[in-house]
Amino acid sequence: MTNSPEAPFGRVLTAMATAFHDDGSVDLEGTARVAAHLVEHGHDGVVVSGTTGESPTTSVAEDGQILSAVRDAVGDRATVVAGVGTNSTAHSVELAEQAQKLGADGLLLVTPYYNKPGQVGVLHHFRQVAEATDVPVMLYDVPGRTGTQISLDVYEQAIAWESVVAVKDAVGDFARGVKIMQMGYALYSGDDVNTLGWLAHGAAGVVSVVGHAAGDETRAMIDAFLAGDHAGALEIFTRLLPAIDAVMGVPNYGATTAKAALQLLGVLDNRNVRGPLVALDDDELAALRAGLAASGLLRN
Repeated sequence: MTNSPEAPFGRVLTAMATAFHDDGSVDLEGTARVAAHLVEHGHDGVVVSGTTGESPTTSVAEDGQILSAVRDAVGDRATVVAGVGTNSTAHSVELAEQAQKLGADGLLLVTPYYNKPGQVGVLHHFRQVAEATDVPVMLYDVPGRTGTQISLDVYEQAIAWESVVAVKDAVGDFARGVKIMQMGYALYSGDDVNTLGWLAHGAAGVVSVVGHAAGDETRAMIDAFLAGDHAGALEIFTRLLPAIDAVMGVPNYGATTAKAALQLLGVLDNRNVRGPLVALDDDELAALRAGLAASGLLRN
């Protein structure tokens, strides 16, 4: 792992998928296999129970089981960040306390979604959850999913709390991101297509989705950039664009495409998801296969 104050959770993380059995129950063995696959392919860390992990559909007990299975699978080879953000502060506090007990290295805390609190409410929510444990916190700013963007004022106040150290940014405003980093945050790209641009602006790394299939390549791109080989990093990024487009190019991207990619790679034997998501159909799977192949990620 390449953890440092500049990259407190490592450089390459993926918001990993949660495997399910055909009956819809959590497949802990399959989930552990996904985590091991990521760690063996360029990752410094994994994020469990995020959106890609289908956290809106998993219970507190299931989240604990998933975290424990992944913690056991990766050992000390990678950081394990637990998604604890919900639209209920009490629920998020419960998840945070559970994550600390089960050995999480970090917490991913998204803005409350659907109920769309104002900035005072966002700050209150963050504070209640952050102060519930002493586990390092990565805030998650993804207004496209939550309907709420974190204000710069909230960022300025939250960085004063000892446990808040990073942000996963899916806003994509580079100039705004530089201001956030100047406050003291380690910034992680929350969109694969923006990772190279974020690195050029001083970001720590990425919380990826495409990393399910392109962990080694994402690692090589970041390593090349940090070593000063910007042309080499751009070449890798350009090669990955078909895969990025394929993974992120369907309406229900994330869990659906990540699991289908893992199935194509032989890591999982199915691409089961929980409703309201629906697994990729044959045409969508063929398009995903073509995109991964065009990026050199399918070698069979």
